Amino acid sequence: MKALPVEPSNAPIAIGSRIRAARHAQRLTIEQVAASTGLTKGFLSRVERDLTSPSVASLVTLCQVLSVSVGELFAPPETHVVRLADAPRISLGGRGIVERLLTARSERRLQVIRAVIEPRGEGESELYSVDCEAEVLHVVSGRFVIIFSNERFELEAGDTVTFPGREPHSWINPTDSESVVLWTLVPAASS
Repeated sequence: MKALPVEPSNAPIAIGSRIRAARHAQRLTIEQVAASTGLTKGFLSRVERDLTSPSVASLVTLCQVLSVSVGELFAPPETHVVRLADAPRISLGGRGIVERLLTARSERRLQVIRAVIEPRGEGESELYSVDCEAEVLHVVSGRFVIIFSNERFELEAGDTVTFPGREPHSWINPTDSESVVLWTLVPAASS
């Protein structure tokens, strides 16, 4: 078997945006990180823009302050592609609805569900809630009504409503045409 020679690359690995993201996640200013690490603001700014590379010692110190491991900065992002044709069907209840899970089954940060509702399709007769912090409903096409205990919203294509996930609600497609909506649940609803 012939070995394939791989030429070493002098191309720097871009970690600056990940360092900046870690700083923002900790809600730290560049000044605060500079004070905690003993590095200058200018140097940190250049590192975040990938204009310079920190030494190993500086990188370790920076990672300690930002509560990330050095390895996280170099790891490829965890990426999942779900093709609509392969998206698993799920059922959260209702009549005249086909729901597909668009996010990976293992995703726990959020779930995106695409629902196609036939004309006059409707949710549960009793208001229900979902075990998540927030729900975002976006109407892709058609019309859609979301019903809460004290109010209802008539939505059209392009409209979006955000509400607490544990808020009891139901829904209906009030028209003679199909509706398509995207539900986003944050974090992913408990099984």
